[in-house]
Amino acid sequence: MLQHLIVLPVVLPLVCGILLLISRHGSTSLKRVLGIGSTALLLAVAIALVDKAASGEVSYYALGDWQPPFGIVMVLDRLSALMILLTAVLALGCVVFASAGDDEQGSNFHGLFQLQLMGINGAFLTGDLFNLFVFFEVLLLASYALLMHGGGKSRIQAGLHYVVLNLAGSALFLIAVGVLYGATGTLNMTHMAVRLSELGPESAGLVSAGALLLLVVFGLKAAILPLYFWLPKAYSSAPAPVAALFAIMTKVGVYAILRVYSLIFGDQAGPLAAIEQPWVWWLALGTLAASAVGVMAARDLRLLVAYLVLVSVGTLLAGIGMQTPEAVSALLFYLIHTTLVTGGLFLLAELIGLQRGKAGTRLVKGRPLRNGGLLGILFMIGAAAVAGLPPLSGAIGKALLMAAATPAQQPWLWPVLLIAGLFSLVALSRAGSTLFWRSHDGEPSDRPLGRRQLFGVIWLLGASPLLVLLAGPVSDYTQATAEQLSTPAVQIRALLPDAGGDA
Repeated sequence: MLQHLIVLPVVLPLVCGILLLISRHGSTSLKRVLGIGSTALLLAVAIALVDKAASGEVSYYALGDWQPPFGIVMVLDRLSALMILLTAVLALGCVVFASAGDDEQGSNFHGLFQLQLMGINGAFLTGDLFNLFVFFEVLLLASYALLMHGGGKSRIQAGLHYVVLNLAGSALFLIAVGVLYGATGTLNMTHMAVRLSELGPESAGLVSAGALLLLVVFGLKAAILPLYFWLPKAYSSAPAPVAALFAIMTKVGVYAILRVYSLIFGDQAGPLAAIEQPWVWWLALGTLAASAVGVMAARDLRLLVAYLVLVSVGTLLAGIGMQTPEAVSALLFYLIHTTLVTGGLFLLAELIGLQRGKAGTRLVKGRPLRNGGLLGILFMIGAAAVAGLPPLSGAIGKALLMAAATPAQQPWLWPVLLIAGLFSLVALSRAGSTLFWRSHDGEPSDRPLGRRQLFGVIWLLGASPLLVLLAGPVSDYTQATAEQLSTPAVQIRALLPDAGGDA
């Protein structure tokens, strides 16, 4: 069983998703038990994988026992294990929240949810570019249906834009993969890293074109400026548990940039090393600035949280653009924090909207909140965490990023990052005062808070204070992960021992 552990994050949601789709007309309670049980088991598997990867060893699973570089491989290192665990923690909060009633608004919710988990986990584990494309398509196909779960004009409109843009991105992805395959003769990312170091100067232009095309694709997935305009509308229109799960979707793009450009276009790539750095650095700062303006302009709580996701994207990509292990370690810590906290805020926005009647999540006069005290405390924790106020985890992540900046980078990063945090704080304070302290009209709603919904919110927002308590071990793990990423020879030796000595 242990030798198959690496592939379980893909096989488990695949099998469960198929069973749920086959029994789509069956008992709702049974589907909820299967969905929650599978996600909880995925969490247990993810914890085991992190424990396995913590030794620093890079291991792989060869499907059909076809050894690299010829077969399909799933690669486990510190980064992929961390991302699988983060996905499982987020997904458990989302699926429990959805089981309070959101899953009944449309058909096949739990089956599609599991298939999306399969695509996300596969993207984090795959060892070759073509299967990265395949898993991107799996998670996108599931996300198309989940985004429009329950129907409605705004969801269909946002879904159409989302589908068209991602189809265009998929076409570019396939072209980029074809270009790089034509230049290197391989699709295995580790083998491609070795081949790239052996290419002559006559192939540099072709490889550069493929590398920059990939950057456009991953930038679209991550929602970097100017490719982010689809995200606020799509995320704010999606059902709350779907929007919360989508908090990891932009991180798939961030992960792909980290993985591809540290492994394939690392130091061994010669003139092509760090080809993405200047693009990512300046576009990340632009994303931060533009999304901070969007946060201030938002007049709906869901839209505000969607723009906060964009603020986190700009922050993470700035860390990638800084091109140091210290910056990568800092962005990984911040990535854990922001994924869980923004996911929790999407769920909390839904709870608040249900209590406010027709006003919903719009920042206008509405009913007083029946459980305003509890919801207010949860909102305060989420707002302080996402804005980067001490002593919560957002402050630690931002402080680590600022400390990792070089003297040449500090005059650019520090003002933009701090002003974005200030704008976020102002916008959240304004939203909180509207929702909890003023502009109340009518009687409180008689709708009680569901225990499953509260569990989902507390499960995700509680990650922020927990990250503070575990800041030492978590930062040690992210530092070791950054060092492992900066030495691609470790993965090359693990997958291709014959080439490892030369890498």
